[in-house]
Amino acid sequence: MAKVRVRPETGTLYLDFFFRGVRCREQTALQDTAENRRKVQSLLNRISKEIRQGSFDYAATFPESPRGKRFAPGKEVRPEPQVRRAPTDEANVSIPDFRTFSITWRAEMAPQWRRQHRESVDATFDAHLLAEFGSRRIDSITKADVLSFRARLADLPGRSSPKLSPTTVNRTMGLLRQCMTEASERFGMPDIFKGVKRLKGRRSDVKPFSLAEVEMVRNTIRPDYRNYVTCRFFTGMRTGEINGLKWKYVDFEQGLIRIREVFSAGESEENAKTESSIRDIPMLPMVREALERQWEKRDPDVEYVFCSREGNPIDAHNFANRIWYPLLRFLGLEKRRPYQTRHTTATLMLASGESPEWIARLMGHSNTQMLFTVYSRFVPNLARQDGLAIAGLLSAHGQKPPAELQSITPEQLSAMSAEQLRSALNQLLASKAA
Repeated sequence: MAKVRVRPETGTLYLDFFFRGVRCREQTALQDTAENRRKVQSLLNRISKEIRQGSFDYAATFPESPRGKRFAPGKEVRPEPQVRRAPTDEANVSIPDFRTFSITWRAEMAPQWRRQHRESVDATFDAHLLAEFGSRRIDSITKADVLSFRARLADLPGRSSPKLSPTTVNRTMGLLRQCMTEASERFGMPDIFKGVKRLKGRRSDVKPFSLAEVEMVRNTIRPDYRNYVTCRFFTGMRTGEINGLKWKYVDFEQGLIRIREVFSAGESEENAKTESSIRDIPMLPMVREALERQWEKRDPDVEYVFCSREGNPIDAHNFANRIWYPLLRFLGLEKRRPYQTRHTTATLMLASGESPEWIARLMGHSNTQMLFTVYSRFVPNLARQDGLAIAGLLSAHGQKPPAELQSITPEQLSAMSAEQLRSALNQLLASKAA
């Protein structure tokens, strides 16, 4: 079987495969890292495919290899004698170890993943999965092995807690599950993850701002960041989306912000988080005004809407620690991540009676399930505490607040389930249309 191997004396990778009955080894100068293994494995996969198709050109693939002349087209090659193996070994020779298969699987999945996610996946494999299963033949890993590994993983210390969070454990186990599921389908193995459930963890830490708090932040933040936070609060954009927003995606004529790129780990990438993340966000009046003010003071040579003095996208870490958290302390507000501005958008929209389907599209969700699971519990409080503030804000921008919002009492909202709330909001929307 063709394999990527490592030379112990140098730590460099080489290809090991058979061609025309001859075992071939071709050395590379690449060190043994996950990224390099993926590159070499991709090359080896192509070579194996070309060998099967009869189109492999040894000299063209390895022009500096002395074997190139030996395998010249039309030249007879005497196969090397092969050591005969027991039938059981022959039948199982095509099943790789976990390390080898994981490299193949990651290389195949890489085109579907953003660069930051690829790096995160590699880091998880290097830190946990390869250390546990790397040298094991993939069909020797059992359900008991998986459960034992999860138990040990859950006992490891976290960054700011005595143990890893259930979310982190589930993320690691999720990658292992995906890899092993593909292996089970490819090699006819049983599904060892059957019946293995996710660990239960705390509900997502969602702490939206009230409308009064939103206004406090907007009115108090440094003027050069006011347009930025206004757009964060009233568009629902993710951090990478707003930091990567370019002027070519701001359509003043249509009143739309087109989400096509994200800024992550120091680079812009065209593919957003998911297919539903690629969307067009309508500009609310306060958002349009903020963007128009930003346009007036823009540098024509800078493509980013929100940027530093040097023209680079806003650094998320720098903004959080030098602008955001000091501002919250100054205002006496609870410490919350800047990402809570996105949660605030959803809760304010729900409390205002907007269509759940419309809000889901605005947020980049594929459906309304997450919307009601995560946010619906905040709507009663928002309606009770901030209904007048929302009405005032809408009136300030020339919009009449929906009268139906005032016809539902806080007590009624508090007693509603997520499904009942969804129905009530849809009824309100239908009554508006009528």
